[in-house]
Amino acid sequence: MSYQKPPDGGWGWVIVTISFFIQFLCYGSPLSVGVLYVEWLDVFEEGKGKTAWVGSLAAGFGLLASPLCSASVTSFGARPVTIFSSFLVAAGLILSSFAPSLYFLYFSYGFMVGFGCGLLYTATVTITCQYFDKRRGLALGIISTGSSVGTFIYAGLQKELISIYGLDGCLLIVGALSLNILACGILLRPLPCASTTSLEKTNSEKIPDNYLIYHEKQPNTEENTCMLEKLSGNENNRTCTPIADRKKAVNSNVNGVSALHARENDTYNNSVTETNICKQIAKNKCHRYLDYWEKTVDLFKNKVFSALFVAILLFDIGGFPPALLLEDVAKSANIDEDSMVVPLVSVIGFTMAIGKLSLGILADFKWINALYLYIFTLLATGVALIAVPFANSYATLAILAGTLGFLSGNWSIFPYVTTTTVGIDKLTHAYGVLMFFAGVGNCLGPPIVGWFFDWTQTYHIAFYFCGICVLLGGLLLLIVTLPFWDMCKKKTEPSSKKYIYKVASGV
Repeated sequence: MSYQKPPDGGWGWVIVTISFFIQFLCYGSPLSVGVLYVEWLDVFEEGKGKTAWVGSLAAGFGLLASPLCSASVTSFGARPVTIFSSFLVAAGLILSSFAPSLYFLYFSYGFMVGFGCGLLYTATVTITCQYFDKRRGLALGIISTGSSVGTFIYAGLQKELISIYGLDGCLLIVGALSLNILACGILLRPLPCASTTSLEKTNSEKIPDNYLIYHEKQPNTEENTCMLEKLSGNENNRTCTPIADRKKAVNSNVNGVSALHARENDTYNNSVTETNICKQIAKNKCHRYLDYWEKTVDLFKNKVFSALFVAILLFDIGGFPPALLLEDVAKSANIDEDSMVVPLVSVIGFTMAIGKLSLGILADFKWINALYLYIFTLLATGVALIAVPFANSYATLAILAGTLGFLSGNWSIFPYVTTTTVGIDKLTHAYGVLMFFAGVGNCLGPPIVGWFFDWTQTYHIAFYFCGICVLLGGLLLLIVTLPFWDMCKKKTEPSSKKYIYKVASGV
């Protein structure tokens, strides 16, 4: 499917505004789940690793299902997917208020809310990239700040709602607020497709070949016409018969046995046609799956893309846990709660919004390489994570939380980096694959950190592990993108000399 040229404005700014509020409403609670995490520890009295699965599933399952999310947006469009997801997220939050155990929360908060957020994220990013080209970095930066602003506001809001209405009442109110996504989704007008009429005409001309591919012999024109009339549901298709069958139909007035044979032949032909259609549908679906995996393999032949998927996997294993666990880190470090004027999750959300917008604007400058900018954020994040165990006061933790939040704003330029790596035509497919591995990292990161604490009763080793993971991903991506590889490729290319061959003269 080919779209019109991105307008880089006009209704695109309405799309950006609506996408901002969609991410604000859907990601506000999951990204500030650290506030709920502390409450769930007290309510269910389970281990930190086991309880951390709730928040990690909410953030990771939507990314794990990114290929399915991408396929849904491609098949149905951003608007229908957004409307459906609004009900899914609201239902998940409301059901979570009645959760009798952690296992129920795994489904209601982890699966339902996480999958709904994944659908909404894919829909907003895809439709924004379709509307913007030159200002794509700015547009993606604006919409991605919606989740960060939501984290900042929802962290304090959920804390206040818990103190007034309790944990159950907080989830009910937050679930009701998420229904506003429905109103936002109605305004996501899709970008018109280019040359739709010619494509439909071309497809309609190929219908006979698609349905007759399984015939052992090539049918004549009269048989083709018959079959098309049967497929279209024409009630008068019995009148369309081969010449031999017409003669039998005339003789059937004299001989009833001939008429009976003619009807049996018609029944047999109909059953054979239906069988062929079923075979063709099955073959088409099989081809689609094969094409999908072939395209996926082609993506991994790009060394930058392969390094990018390793980097995003390691980044989410190490970089996501602070947003979920920093509140408990402060509590485990015996930091006085009265000194914690602003929740650390709110600090992360506020600085993340600034980071997303700033990095998105920087990515639009021609003199800045967006890929190297992304690598810098990975390396700096690794260093900040290793420094977390040395923080013994709220002020130090707040500074590190702000640094990690700002650097986590690299999510705004990640679609930009993916687009420049594989191209806009492969963005939806490639982004779905990368988000799948990001989801694996989100699901594994917080439980691993929680298990480290349950094992050692301290977060020190856990955050060293997180920092090393992020550093390894950044260094791998840096090595692969160095200009050294391009120079080696040029040296190994065969010379492009042209030779002229002449026929030798006879002796």
